[in-house]
Amino acid sequence: MNLPALHAHLDDCKNYADIFEVVKRAVKRTLGKERAGLMLYLGNLPLNVAAFHQLASNGIVINKRLLTLMARSAESVNEVNSYIFMLLLHEYLHSLGYVDEREVNKLVHDISRDTLGDDHPATQMALRPALPRRMFPSDMQPTNGDLDLELIKDFERSNQSYIS
Repeated sequence: MNLPALHAHLDDCKNYADIFEVVKRAVKRTLGKERAGLMLYLGNLPLNVAAFHQLASNGIVINKRLLTLMARSAESVNEVNSYIFMLLLHEYLHSLGYVDEREVNKLVHDISRDTLGDDHPATQMALRPALPRRMFPSDMQPTNGDLDLELIKDFERSNQSYIS
């Protein structure tokens, strides 16, 4: 799929699975790697943790609290989709065995730029992945330690082998 098609597809995504399909296509096209069998969870993580993938696991966890803050302050659905794209891309790269954070951050930016273009919100967010402090209300309480994980059903649509 060429650049405009993936760009347009991300803009039209309606759920996490749609966005993840764009992530997987971008990585396959850019790095020639793919992996199936991942699950997505939303959890109440501390605000300084956007998402994580535990090595040798099949789960990605995204901070539900940050997504809520992003959705409240975003100017468009495209901005929210771009943020989710960036997070999923980052954690998907970890699931493929990339462990060095500097390397992963560079790959996220490079893949976003190559796939979506320099001016796309996801590419811009990849340069500055932390949410701006203005998005954090002063009354946002720290977590009580309970992740309260929510499994996102039908996240992974492929039925291919584990890693190729």
